[in-house]
Amino acid sequence: MGFATLLAQESGLIQQELGLVLLLAIAALVAIVSRRIRVPYTVALVLMGLVLSFFPNPFIFDVGGDLILAILVPPLLFEATLQIKWAKLRKDIVPILLLAFVGTVVGTIIVGEIITWVLDVPLLAAFAFGALISATDPVAVISFFRSLGVSKRLGLLVEGESLLNDGVAIVLFSLAIGFATAGIDPTAQGLSIIGDGLVEFIRVAFGGLLIGFLLGYAVSYGILKNVDDHLIETTTTFALALGAYVIAESFHVSGILAVVAAGLMVGNIGMQNTSPTTRLTIENFWEFLAFVANSLVFLFIGLEIEIRQLWPGIVPIIVAVLAVLFSRAIVVYGISALYSRFTSLQQKIPLSYRHIMFWGGLRGAISLALALTLTGDVFGREFAQELQVMTFGVVLFTLLVQGTTIEVLIRRLGLSAKPAHLLENQRRQAKLFTKRAGLQEMNRLRNEGMLFRDIWEATRAVYNEEIDKAKIEIRDHLEEHPELEQDLFLQARHDALRAERSAVTDAMQRDLISESIHEELVNAADHRLAALDLMQDYRREKASEMNRSSGKENGEENNHE
Repeated sequence: MGFATLLAQESGLIQQELGLVLLLAIAALVAIVSRRIRVPYTVALVLMGLVLSFFPNPFIFDVGGDLILAILVPPLLFEATLQIKWAKLRKDIVPILLLAFVGTVVGTIIVGEIITWVLDVPLLAAFAFGALISATDPVAVISFFRSLGVSKRLGLLVEGESLLNDGVAIVLFSLAIGFATAGIDPTAQGLSIIGDGLVEFIRVAFGGLLIGFLLGYAVSYGILKNVDDHLIETTTTFALALGAYVIAESFHVSGILAVVAAGLMVGNIGMQNTSPTTRLTIENFWEFLAFVANSLVFLFIGLEIEIRQLWPGIVPIIVAVLAVLFSRAIVVYGISALYSRFTSLQQKIPLSYRHIMFWGGLRGAISLALALTLTGDVFGREFAQELQVMTFGVVLFTLLVQGTTIEVLIRRLGLSAKPAHLLENQRRQAKLFTKRAGLQEMNRLRNEGMLFRDIWEATRAVYNEEIDKAKIEIRDHLEEHPELEQDLFLQARHDALRAERSAVTDAMQRDLISESIHEELVNAADHRLAALDLMQDYRREKASEMNRSSGKENGEENNHE
């Protein structure tokens, strides 16, 4: 009997592993297809998940809120915070905190009141829904920002708000569930429940931040600064990301905010204390892990949403979508206008930014995970199911409607426009590359005996003439814009150093050099790569500032005219 049980457990484990492999293979395939047809990767994953939901579940394991919140979300948050630098965050910390804390509370109240008034849902249940649906997910939008060259400040405002409001939304959701479980009537107890809720909110939110900062500080100075081993240091950051969540939750404070705080500490202190080799290893590891976690999360969203439940609940879904859009508009435009009224001209949030922040408030993993934790034990089965259906509907609307139209809005607002001389340089370079590729193909056909000598010579002469002409055009353009020549040099030097680093590794694998020499040369190459990255970041930031200044001047001239 014991042996049979062991075999059954082993068989179940193998099936789960096969299911995970299948999901990862599907995610990779979706990524390839989405790039070719220019559909947001996250949207394509959700659509694929919806298609798979019509078939019998081959993945064995059950997708629950705990799996998403405790296993998949922490790596996504940690990787995102690694990229946020305090020097830039500090400039916009006030609007980010206002949007994340005040905005989430206001949004929760607005949505809760509308849901209670229109759909006659109990007040605490409506507030629980308002809280879970206030957690924005910027993954799809941020990927567009990076591909379109949108201002880093806009990306920071969107991503910074989302990283913090995830934790705030979970705290508010837990408070609503806790009050409902305790049988507290908010209409009867009034101010006392608000006071108790505020105290608990401060304890849970700031307790999570404190634990995250302490753990991040310990890892940054205890491990990343003193241990010179990229494998140990990378493993420690992984343990930190998951451990910060678990430790904070064990103290009944916000695990999500603990992960955010820990990531900020490592990204701003730990990554500066370690070697360039370790820094590259950590960045590559977390980029891969975030890709895997992000892929699974959005596939699970599609798998968990029951299409058959959406149509019977279409009226509550429409009400929920309208309530969410209305509350988001109040929060974004209201807080941005208030902040811009009392700040300097340089720190004002442009109206075009506000439009993107409003329409880019997508809902995703956090909202779905919290909705999946709702059972009939607290609000009753009927209301719990209604809240889940509304969550599914809002998540689908934001991902499939807002997620697919945000790029058009970005372009319409002129936030993706690049300088004309940069586009012209890219155009001339592309012309040179295509002509060289054509010449290489002609040479290959000649070497394989597929072309007669006279045809090949005539074609080669034409290609050589066009290549020479393209080179002259590029040279003339670079003389007019010498800053582009410096960018080309930095990029070429960057590629050359990566080639050198790869050659050193190849030499070690062929036993031409020892591991100690390999490590010495790789570290030297990594230091030079890190220096080049700093130079390129500095030049990009300066170019971005010049473009924004140029855009403002053009706008002022147009307004004057």
